[in-house]
Amino acid sequence: MTKLSYKKAGVDIDKANLFIKKIKPLIKSTKRTGWISDIGAFAGFFKPEIAAYKNPLIVASTDGVGTKLMIAKWAGKHDTVGIDLVAMCVNDIITCGAEPLFFLDYLATGKLSPEISYEVLKGIVKGCKLANSALIGGETAELPGMYRPGDYDLAGFSVGIVDRKKVIDGSGIKKGNLILGIASTGLHSNGYSLVRKVFSKKELTTTLKKEVLKPTAIYVKPVLDIIKRFDVKGIANITGGGFYDNIGRLLPRNISAIIYRGIWPVLPIFELIRNKARIDDDEMFRTFNMGIGMVLILPRKGILKARDYLLKKYKLKSWIIGEVIRGRKKIEII
Repeated sequence: MTKLSYKKAGVDIDKANLFIKKIKPLIKSTKRTGWISDIGAFAGFFKPEIAAYKNPLIVASTDGVGTKLMIAKWAGKHDTVGIDLVAMCVNDIITCGAEPLFFLDYLATGKLSPEISYEVLKGIVKGCKLANSALIGGETAELPGMYRPGDYDLAGFSVGIVDRKKVIDGSGIKKGNLILGIASTGLHSNGYSLVRKVFSKKELTTTLKKEVLKPTAIYVKPVLDIIKRFDVKGIANITGGGFYDNIGRLLPRNISAIIYRGIWPVLPIFELIRNKARIDDDEMFRTFNMGIGMVLILPRKGILKARDYLLKKYKLKSWIIGEVIRGRKKIEII
């Protein structure tokens, strides 16, 4: 009888160890103030500068990339989905006014491909640098029998910090406030199950490849900068649920919001999806970001300066896309 081993069962520990050794220089490049652990320990350590906060709160978020990973696999392009992974987590962290501090990743696959995993990690590292987050740990798991050959999944975990008095939770939103929409880079990482229904595999890996694999914008630096300079009342990350769900969760009970179509240019990819699949506007705005990746709610006074500041310092386009009115947490797009 042939002797069994973990390697013969599908898990190659030696290959995994070699992979960890290879990625150490990449991970070290994300080091920032506070990271005091070494790569390869059982857990990561981070020492936040607590003295800078009167009443610090730890903020955490977790997310994934979703079925965009399927297109990355089909196209054989894996160096951008790691940016998406970081973005999906840190963009949520900043909606309450918190600064992301560190990040952890989880990659699960049927059989470890060091080449593909390295490409994924390059994206994660780039995302962490854009978010000024230290990549202090992670896990690469071989799960033979659970994933088909070539398949993998990603999950990310971000931890940040904010002073309790500086938490942005939408409670200060009032009638008359205006809504500033910041440009997205495209689809970001939402709606891909529908995208795969609309377009063929061939379309997604040829003519649309560049568009559908554009990484999600990371808004950490510009949004944290705006918070310090302007009176931001609410922030919404336009992800799954689109405008209706994400802006709606911000609003106090007696407040509604109106979004005005035609204020900003809807990106061509969304028009293509709408026209090819004959999807109505309500469904489009509930599923996709339609060219607006992040929303800030501010008083009228100062909002034009905030818009101009984003463009001048960060080359980031934004538009005043709506206003806050009395109501019952309803989002109306007209």
